[in-house]
Amino acid sequence: MQDQVNATPAPKRVPWNKGKLTGAKPPLRPKHVWSIRTKLQIEGRARDLAMFNLAIDSKLRGCDVVAIRVEDVAAGGYTADRATVRQKKTGRPVRFELSDQTRQAIDDYLKATGKRPGEFLFTGHRGANRSMTTRQYARLVSEWIGSVGLDPRLFGTHSLRRTKATLIYRRTGKQSYRRTPTTG
Repeated sequence: MQDQVNATPAPKRVPWNKGKLTGAKPPLRPKHVWSIRTKLQIEGRARDLAMFNLAIDSKLRGCDVVAIRVEDVAAGGYTADRATVRQKKTGRPVRFELSDQTRQAIDDYLKATGKRPGEFLFTGHRGANRSMTTRQYARLVSEWIGSVGLDPRLFGTHSLRRTKATLIYRRTGKQSYRRTPTTG
């Protein structure tokens, strides 16, 4: 009985997301995209520019962006107009067009690094035969966003995924892709 009276209550556990912004992250605006691209170009960050452009053009999740291999976008040594990547989450292939800017950025990056088909396009600190981690990619995105004066807590990797679709929708008033209803 005495032990229960003198026992101190266990300290309250603080939730990992206390004080953090939760929910959907907004897409980047065109002026933000141009600011980040220009900054990366001026700083000569070929890998980051290629990754940024590819993430926007492909509309892929972060885990799929870092898993892209050289042959997915540049099978013949030069970047293709279109690419197809199978998503990890759904297992479905996603076909997307690469803009001129993105193709040029990837070609410059491939020339600078000498990467060949069979290798991951973006490798991290874990070695040449392993892809960059999604966490490292998220840190880079936060750095890019912060470098142009935006709050990295408001934007994230998913912001890049949503950017192109939002731009298309604003320009045309239509969705960038149509889902066909399933029968059954």
